[in-house]
Amino acid sequence: MQRAALIGAASGWGAGFRHTQEGPQVLRQLGLAERLAAAGIPARWSAMVEAERDHRGVMYLTPEEKFGIVARHNAGLADAVAGAMAARELPVVLGGDHAIAIGTWGGVARGMKAPFGLIWLDAHLDAHTAATSPSMNAHGMSAAVLLGHGLPEFRAVGGGVLRPENLCYIGIRSYEVAEWALLRRLGVRMIHMDEVHERGLAAVMAEALAIATRGTEGFGLTIDLDGFDPEDVPGVGLPVPDGLRAAETCAVLRPLARHRDLRAIEIVEYNPALDHAQKTARLVQDLLTSLLVPAAATRSASSAA
Repeated sequence: MQRAALIGAASGWGAGFRHTQEGPQVLRQLGLAERLAAAGIPARWSAMVEAERDHRGVMYLTPEEKFGIVARHNAGLADAVAGAMAARELPVVLGGDHAIAIGTWGGVARGMKAPFGLIWLDAHLDAHTAATSPSMNAHGMSAAVLLGHGLPEFRAVGGGVLRPENLCYIGIRSYEVAEWALLRRLGVRMIHMDEVHERGLAAVMAEALAIATRGTEGFGLTIDLDGFDPEDVPGVGLPVPDGLRAAETCAVLRPLARHRDLRAIEIVEYNPALDHAQKTARLVQDLLTSLLVPAAATRSASSAA
């Protein structure tokens, strides 16, 4: 069984607040690797990629300075992801804000050297460029970069590694017109939350998997925790009502466990400062267990129950 390489991407520089940079270390301290091992999943922490810490405080940094920190962090993250793939391990990247997607999937592209697809669970589109972003926060730009748009320092790490026809969003319900227009022009499939309610999560996940695997050599999942309903994830900085429900999502992801074409997993935007009774941290573990426990083991557990 392929071992899961847990890679902490400890950065909050892409967001308007920095607390997500503590997320990976908290997950490590809570014994995530040990809990996965107890569930039958070989896992180890292979890297903790930390962003630079500016002692002047974030309020004194210009957007350009923050972009530089984000770009350098993503470059290191891409190295760690590509290294895990070279070691024949499955990269499981734990953030950190969603700007880390630039490094995660830039590293996957380097490790695969072949087209891959991506299923993107999120409340947001993250498809702004510096020219359209109202906040100038890089965590709202990562998808655009992967599709080949945005700042050159970001594109140097992960620019254009993803084809629009192999990207599918699930759970969208909060975005600006400019980023929606870019994705629509590129032909990206966006499944809004009202469509999830109408068709059911299992049906839209099946469509997303078909999109991500059509003409590719593999696929990945990026899971932004704010894609879930705030009732299930108190530990996020940008909660949006009427999101995906935790139990249903874990159940729908379970058939993907150890899918032969799964190349990497990314879970982002865990903010431990806002978590209650480790509820969001437990969801991270549940999501990974759903995706990584071998299907045979899952069937045995169900039969025993």
